[in-house]
Amino acid sequence: MAQGSSQSGRRRRLHRVVVIVDANSNPFELGCATEVFGLRRPELGPGRERLYDFRLCSPEPDTLMRDGFFTLTGVAGLAAIETADTVIVPNRPDVEVPRRPAVLDAVRRAHARGARLVGFCSGAFTLAEAGVLDGRRATAHWQWADSFRERFPAVRLEEDVLFVDDGDILTAAGSAAALDLGLHVLRRDHGAEIANAVSRRLVFAAHRDGGQRQFIERPVPEIPDESLAPLLAWAQERLDEPLAVADLAARAAVSPATLHRRFRAELGTTPLAWLTGERLTLARRLIERGETRLDVVARSSGLGTAAHLRALMRRETGLTPSEYRRRFGPGAV
Repeated sequence: MAQGSSQSGRRRRLHRVVVIVDANSNPFELGCATEVFGLRRPELGPGRERLYDFRLCSPEPDTLMRDGFFTLTGVAGLAAIETADTVIVPNRPDVEVPRRPAVLDAVRRAHARGARLVGFCSGAFTLAEAGVLDGRRATAHWQWADSFRERFPAVRLEEDVLFVDDGDILTAAGSAAALDLGLHVLRRDHGAEIANAVSRRLVFAAHRDGGQRQFIERPVPEIPDESLAPLLAWAQERLDEPLAVADLAARAAVSPATLHRRFRAELGTTPLAWLTGERLTLARRLIERGETRLDVVARSSGLGTAAHLRALMRRETGLTPSEYRRRFGPGAV
């Protein structure tokens, strides 16, 4: 009886993952899906080499990938979705271009029959356009957050995360976050041991702490009125000094209230918030260049104490200084 049960287990149909590849899709996310769900895993031992039944499909026989870099041929048609347990939707970077009705209909049918849906990066736009994200949690790349909210106000967008697991619909923030979400799905389906083994094979962290804030570049906004430019340059050269808003106002020869109005009008922020942001940017650069002494970083950037630096780093990037150093410091991998 035990032998028969074992043979029955070997014959059990694997969970089927189907990736929809549409015109102008990103090759990177396609590669991530193939790496996590499609490849054999001999390192896992006998009987565990294949974790999924993995297939690609497309609405047309020849699919031109992003920027015309290459053409994908020889994959199944959209009918392959009808037997999929998990459907990974197209992740085209041209987010303003409507998705093909045939693709959206296939996504809706898969959702209606209970298939799990996954969107990598701009894949959230495909899911939202199909109407399956209304009232649901999702994420997308931080560069498109405002555009996404404007187009799909019924979706509960969470932009400061690497991925969102909302049960039967999962979304990842950016290109590399496809690996974070893929390993999460693997962990959900097959357990932490197998997910950790695959992450080691990928030389990729099984868990990455922090959200998207650590990757967002915040340059100084363009200044329509040149009157503040000399003041900003003067302050940026003295960030390590005990500058306060009163010092900025005195340098500009205006009252603190007038300076506040000018900052609001020209930069959309307050003098104190701008000064703190510039100091934190300097602190991050010092860490990236290899400074390991937090008291030195805090003092050199004008943030005062290591405790204050830690609190600001955690608030603004989602990471502690030591975690930030591991991500972006010299020798970071």
